[in-house]
Amino acid sequence: MTEIRTVLLTGGTGQTGRVVTDVLSGRGVRVVVASRSVPKEELPSGARHVPFDWADPGTYDEALRGVDSVYLLPPPLDVDPVGVVEKFLGAALAAGVRRAVLLNSCSFPMTARGLHAVRLTVQQMPEWSVLLASGFMQNFLGAHPTAVAVRERHEIVTAAGDGRIGWVDAADVAAVAAELLVRDGHDSREHVITGPQALSYDDIAATIAAEWGLPVRYRPVTATERAAQLTGAGFPRPFVDALVWSDVLTANDAEDRVTREVPRITGRDATSFTEFVRHHPPER
Repeated sequence: MTEIRTVLLTGGTGQTGRVVTDVLSGRGVRVVVASRSVPKEELPSGARHVPFDWADPGTYDEALRGVDSVYLLPPPLDVDPVGVVEKFLGAALAAGVRRAVLLNSCSFPMTARGLHAVRLTVQQMPEWSVLLASGFMQNFLGAHPTAVAVRERHEIVTAAGDGRIGWVDAADVAAVAAELLVRDGHDSREHVITGPQALSYDDIAATIAAEWGLPVRYRPVTATERAAQLTGAGFPRPFVDALVWSDVLTANDAEDRVTREVPRITGRDATSFTEFVRHHPPER
């Protein structure tokens, strides 16, 4: 099999993209970081930036030039990205790209049909992988509405009830992606990616309180209240509906699972939530 030498990252400046860039560059793989704006941080040796906009097919050809494998992060907050991803993958096939790894979520409800259908779209590639990631631990950091509520109001608010989620570190997802983008003997299939434990929001609140010294509590709300909260945070209505139904699925134990894909593919254990918050002190 021909060696994969050049990888294109759409969303290459995001939570997983930057880690993939660092991992692959460290392995001597040429990395093309595609985004609308120039990365704020200097890229590692062997990586370069190209202007890219999902809404502008005129940016596709240059981004795909000489590329063997593509990391796909569909347009953010688009609940039906099938059309634009299909057009991009058509250009990728024409450019000789043979492999695509799509980042998706294992918690999208079937009502979010476009977010499910894009998983089928990527299967037109000769080699493909779909990463169905659990909830990111990074939701409790930075500007995410959940993180803001933890820091400012010392509370976590969802409609997930007592349901548990196999929370995963985005860096672990990125490590899986990096391996699947370049490894020999590619096995085209879907991978459910979780952390090592399924935790309820009460568990999460208790861990944050213990590690960060914040009096955080979990306050469950109804689906209607959760929708109002997300709308107020600026999420578009179709995406609000998908997120609320994700909470409802969690409340009904749909996300109460743990897989071993991280250690199986990367050769190292997945990060626990306790380890994660211990190494990421809260912003003050």
